[in-house]
Amino acid sequence: MREAGAGALGVRWLQRSARNVVPLGARTASHITKDMLLGPYPKAPERAAAAKKYTKRVEDYESYLDDGMGYGDHPELPDRSQHERDPWYDWDHTHLRLNWGEPKHWDLDMYIRNRVDTAPTPLSWNTMCKHLFGFMHPTYHPVWPKQYPYNNLYLEGGGDPTEEPEPVVHYEI
Repeated sequence: MREAGAGALGVRWLQRSARNVVPLGARTASHITKDMLLGPYPKAPERAAAAKKYTKRVEDYESYLDDGMGYGDHPELPDRSQHERDPWYDWDHTHLRLNWGEPKHWDLDMYIRNRVDTAPTPLSWNTMCKHLFGFMHPTYHPVWPKQYPYNNLYLEGGGDPTEEPEPVVHYEI
């Protein structure tokens, strides 16, 4: 009984000390600042401020259409995967091939390097399919002469039982 009470006191002491170490109002490392939050869909006068927020020129800034999906003032970037970006450039984040402060694509999780690759391929899609399915199902079917037992069924085929049939060889050594 006394040991159980001492154990409970130890647990309470540990909980109290843990509360004092990390204050409850501490931010996590992934905290989004107020500047990073999406703004409202930009009208004509707010367009320059939204372009500056995403480090783009006003001429190059184009936001998503206000269709109620909640994109806000996020810029509409081309649907290109990270594979298409220069691998030899000195990126700030080499795995994602992004620089600090660069706007990220809305669907970045779909266009990272281990997902969709939108880079142009040397062959067209139709040619790749023809090669794949042509390999799985060849266009020609090699046909060998049908092999039957008992000298190609000599007797069953109407051969004379008194004569010896000529031997059939299906191989060559």
